Amino acid sequence: MSLNYVKHGLMAILPLFLLISAHEVKAEYGLNMTKGVTPISHIVYDLHMLILWICVVIGIVVFGAMFWSILHHRKAKGASAAQFHHNTTIEIIWTVIPALILVAMAYPATKTLIAMEQTGDADVLIKVTGHQWKWQYDYIDEDIRFFSSISKSSNEAAPLDSGIDPWDVPYYLLDVDKPVVVPVNRKIRFLITANDVIHSWWVPDLGFKKDAIPGFINESWALVEEPGTYRGQCAELCGKGHAYMPIVLVAKEESDYKQWVAEMKAAQAAESAGVEKTWSKADLMAKGEAVYGTNCVACHQANGEGIPGVFAALKGSPIATGPIKDHINIVLNGKA
Repeated sequence: MSLNYVKHGLMAILPLFLLISAHEVKAEYGLNMTKGVTPISHIVYDLHMLILWICVVIGIVVFGAMFWSILHHRKAKGASAAQFHHNTTIEIIWTVIPALILVAMAYPATKTLIAMEQTGDADVLIKVTGHQWKWQYDYIDEDIRFFSSISKSSNEAAPLDSGIDPWDVPYYLLDVDKPVVVPVNRKIRFLITANDVIHSWWVPDLGFKKDAIPGFINESWALVEEPGTYRGQCAELCGKGHAYMPIVLVAKEESDYKQWVAEMKAAQAAESAGVEKTWSKADLMAKGEAVYGTNCVACHQANGEGIPGVFAALKGSPIATGPIKDHINIVLNGKA
């Protein structure tokens, strides 16, 4: 296997395990959970640490007793194994104590689960829809809708013959063209679903991960306490482009968020108004390249040759070289 194959394979897998900080270029190779920037993420982290230390203490006690018994009751010291079948006192102790420990662990865990389900009284309502392989965001109260796809730089570096070293691409496979934007210190309710197969919307800093299931709506909420950029990925194996579904969430101050909303509404209003524009060939070529790099390259590849036996090649095909009318029809209406 060539070094190039190994390098690209590793770069496609690594983002599933590396948690990228909003303020650092390099990945954090941490062994613990992400503390996060929301109240829920803090509660989840504290619960995790509580259960972890309880398990550590139990492990020390159990293995300590085991090793002590092995050391002091070994045959070399002349120890003789006791012959008994049952001890009521010991059985009561090793039943009651674990039960009490489980109850003590269940109480904070239940409180955390209840808190995670309190999605009411939200300030912002966002519907998240997973597609193969991109995310769609609908701001229900603001009537804003857009798709968020993997960044052009990651797409260009992904093919094995791209000639681009993925290690030189900032946030390789973890950057998008349009991030989802939220205000800080405002409760955000997320409605999460999918259009085709099961996906999973996961941003570690928010403290939750929810499956996006076709025909079903999951929900969760977040209140981001610090402005910044927070990254995640689809966490459900959803097909060939699974590694190409990053999530970028940008938290802004209230005033900056309102300005972003106004700009998005103005842009969508201008687009829906059907304002006539004269396009030069250079404009059309640039726009076409951007659209291809965003929507088509995942299947047909950057060189247009597709994947033999999986996705048809565009390069040299009757559609690409035939009548323009047929070409436009397939682009607008699809094949089926």
